[in-house]
Amino acid sequence: MVVCGLACWRCRWLLPLLLGLAIIMGIIALAGRGWLESESEPYVQQASLWESCTRGEDDLNWNCESLMDYGWGRAAAATYLVGFVILVICFALAVIAFSIEILRFNFVRGIGGLLFVVAAFQIIGLVIYPVKFAEEIPLTGDNMFSWAYGFGWASTVVVIGCAFFFCCLPNWEDEVLGNIKPTYYYSSPERAPYLN
Repeated sequence: MVVCGLACWRCRWLLPLLLGLAIIMGIIALAGRGWLESESEPYVQQASLWESCTRGEDDLNWNCESLMDYGWGRAAAATYLVGFVILVICFALAVIAFSIEILRFNFVRGIGGLLFVVAAFQIIGLVIYPVKFAEEIPLTGDNMFSWAYGFGWASTVVVIGCAFFFCCLPNWEDEVLGNIKPTYYYSSPERAPYLN
């Protein structure tokens, strides 16, 4: 059985793996058409980060309009996309940091700081979108912010968690590198007669 605590050498790839997971969720959020959907039948409305589509109850074809025609649509897409690009850069830096012995802890806190910037950009985009969408786009029927929007928030939550770990990891540098000798506790039979 492999025991792996908060900071150990065998688990050094856990944080880059989590960043990779956040990237995958970010791609799903950027490409998904489920930012907003009709809650129940008839499904007459759906939206992505890029466009809003509606159709009649008996119509099979979606009529889509671009959200890039709105200033808030461009702002939401730009902030989320900038956060995503910085996230990809942080992932590459994390792989480099954990691959090269000399560089590992020199800029790990910097990666954590960049991840907080990523989270700020993504949160701005994820807050602008529903507020302005509900104000400026006429909604048909009962709607909900759906799975792709949820993936956007999930990516942001993972990024925030990783940011804290990246910022705190240098405090555990000796434990991660295995530079601390194990501590053995020994008591003589005179001191602990109950051990006999």
